[in-house]
Amino acid sequence: MALKVIVWGTGNVGRPALRAVLSHAQLELAGCVVANPDKVGVDAGVIAGLPPVGVTATDEGRSLLSGNPDCVIYAATADTRPEEAHADLMACLEAGVNVVSTAFYALLHPTTAPENLLKQIRETCARSGASVFISGIDPGWAMDALPIMLSAACSDIREVRAREIFNYALYDQPQVVREVIGFGQPMDQLPIMLHDIAIELVWAPMLRIVGDAMGRPVESVAVDVERRPLEQDVEVPGMGLFEAGTQGAFRFEIAGINQGQRLFVIEHVTRIDDNCAPDWPYPPEGGGCHQVIISGNPDLHVTIHGKDHFEPGPAGGGNATAANWIVNAIPAVVAAQPGAVTVNDIGTPDASAQLLAAG
Repeated sequence: MALKVIVWGTGNVGRPALRAVLSHAQLELAGCVVANPDKVGVDAGVIAGLPPVGVTATDEGRSLLSGNPDCVIYAATADTRPEEAHADLMACLEAGVNVVSTAFYALLHPTTAPENLLKQIRETCARSGASVFISGIDPGWAMDALPIMLSAACSDIREVRAREIFNYALYDQPQVVREVIGFGQPMDQLPIMLHDIAIELVWAPMLRIVGDAMGRPVESVAVDVERRPLEQDVEVPGMGLFEAGTQGAFRFEIAGINQGQRLFVIEHVTRIDDNCAPDWPYPPEGGGCHQVIISGNPDLHVTIHGKDHFEPGPAGGGNATAANWIVNAIPAVVAAQPGAVTVNDIGTPDASAQLLAAG
């Protein structure tokens, strides 16, 4: 019997999540939740860029929980509405509904989550039997599962590094780009995302998952941040003007340290304009990519660049992989023990149900 799934949020991750559910042989789309009033009453297939599927979108997400779905894909943003998103999450778990999501960074590595949050999640899931899995691409599979897998092809490993290189002019979230990431903001104002505590919240869990899997748990982390201003005004379609002298690029590293060694590193090289910080790395194909660089024997350098069939550009490809990863994890999450789980608990998601049927 197919697992009944609700897709909650139909933005950059929600749209590909809808498509991934509809193509999954073991999942049934049972509901679609939207925030935009113009999408209410629209068929979920149409929202996803597909023919109608007979599921109408609603803005009353919690009302769908009474239909006893097996899982909610929570693809709504939590960055700019953390309290509301947390309330949605708890409503799902209290109803006994499993959750997979690209939001809720504090639960990426549950054992190091804030104590009060972890206690709330554990107690709620113990009562209801629900599980929650937080992942995506970055943070997500490109920063934990992929480095873990590739490390098996190396010996004498000195460092495992995961890197994102991306131009955020291609990212369709103008509010996040300006207010959270800080592009276009004065250089004397450190954006929310680049405070040490924010970097540790989002990316230290990835280091810890890799360290746990490789038997060298992260004992401490170190953060380094560098920023560059725009040297000229830049006009970005859909986002407006980014003025010269404001933040135009940043580069950060967060290292996971075990026994004094910087064994695991996550690096971001991020721009709003490709002419900014020309001495920093660029993606091989332009736009953006993710890389895993392992210093060992042999030295290994793997670049990932996704191209989505529905939404062009590197952002579309990356978002599609994030959505597919959590969608394909649903059967394992539903079968998991109650509580917050990671890829080390449920294993690599199984995509066999996405194989096209013969004929």
